[in-house]
Amino acid sequence: MKPVLALVGRPNVGKSTLFNRLTKSRDAIVHDLPGVTRDRHYGEGRAGDRRFIAIDTGGFEPRANEGILVEMARQAEQAIAEADAVLFIVDARAGLMPADRDIATRLRRHQNVWLVVNKAEGMQADTAAAEFHELGIGDPAPISGAHGEGVRELLDAVLSAFPEEEEGGDAYDKHPRVAIVGRPNVGKSTLINALVGEERVIAFDQPGTTRDPIEVPFERAGRRYTLIDTAGLRRRGKTGTPVEYFSIVKALQAIEAANVAVLLVDAPDGITEQDAHVAGNILERGRAVVLAVNKWDAAGKEARARVKSELQWKLGFLGFAEQHFISAKGGKGLGSLMRSVDAAHASAMARLPTPKLTRALQAAVERQSPPKTGLVRPKLRYAHQGGINPPRIIIHGNALDRVPDTYRRYLEGYLRKAFELVGTPLAIEFRTGRNPYAGKRKARR
Repeated sequence: MKPVLALVGRPNVGKSTLFNRLTKSRDAIVHDLPGVTRDRHYGEGRAGDRRFIAIDTGGFEPRANEGILVEMARQAEQAIAEADAVLFIVDARAGLMPADRDIATRLRRHQNVWLVVNKAEGMQADTAAAEFHELGIGDPAPISGAHGEGVRELLDAVLSAFPEEEEGGDAYDKHPRVAIVGRPNVGKSTLINALVGEERVIAFDQPGTTRDPIEVPFERAGRRYTLIDTAGLRRRGKTGTPVEYFSIVKALQAIEAANVAVLLVDAPDGITEQDAHVAGNILERGRAVVLAVNKWDAAGKEARARVKSELQWKLGFLGFAEQHFISAKGGKGLGSLMRSVDAAHASAMARLPTPKLTRALQAAVERQSPPKTGLVRPKLRYAHQGGINPPRIIIHGNALDRVPDTYRRYLEGYLRKAFELVGTPLAIEFRTGRNPYAGKRKARR
């Protein structure tokens, strides 16, 4: 088992910067404002041959008694409970603060706590660590998360207490990655908590609660998944602070890193332009889609009829996606939703043999030939698969640059039905062969 290291501390001491260095990623948003990270965020790190799991947490304020700070403190408490070792991060430049003493009092109950003095670049080690001895949590370790100074030595010391991991594959290497996406406050975090069965991410009745994309591994009916909770996507020009902008960038990156996107919309509000914009972002990245209409139990009869109508004319371009009417808060409809996720993942990753593809192409042409352009009719000869996630079909023939978009859409629908592909876009690429007689005709003339 990989050891789990939780990074905790008051706001803006550099936890996310250190997390990104430990995981060699930019998964956590880093900004010079306190309170950017709110949920606990997992990542895999490596120090030489030793692998571990790091947990980034929001600013920990044990005395918080209202609002989002209470939820952030609860997330930090859960990370501490899950951790094999806790890295208590303090700020060398700000010095010892009253909030640091509060956190130290809480952490004395944990058996394995390491006091990490961050932002110590350019300072003498003894000077940076001096006043933090007062906390009584072992010897302070001065480091610089931004520059990497002292980080490797710290990791070697922390990991030395754990047995080395036995060789073996990661159980989550080839499982479906599912991004939960949608505009702000449609219930994305609530859906993840309902699927996992615990308050894994903060669900708060205020838009913009989630900022980082949060990865949540879980198992359902014997199958493993990674759910990705993302920030609410708004239209361009509708973003506010720089932090919110970077959240959107991370959400788009999460869509690219996923196999399937669950597009969550709000039944009482109906289908909005933002929902269509989010759907367009998913299709631009070629991801399989499952459409989930949340808060169905809170919608009246008129609202339900309106939503079903709007699904057809506002999100008609998602006609290949399966639709579900669910209640994340009430746990209704989640089983059928996950079955559609499985089907969409299988379709997105499907391997289509060249002989079967070619026979299906020929059957489609026999049923309906491509239209003539002038005196020329395009000839579609054979097809093969050029990629997955989404499936990409490459069709070879003559004069294929003259195939109209309407016929391309006809082929997409025919091939999707022939191979029972559900929930995934299908990319078709035409390649026209070189005419072997073109040069000879010119020579004769």
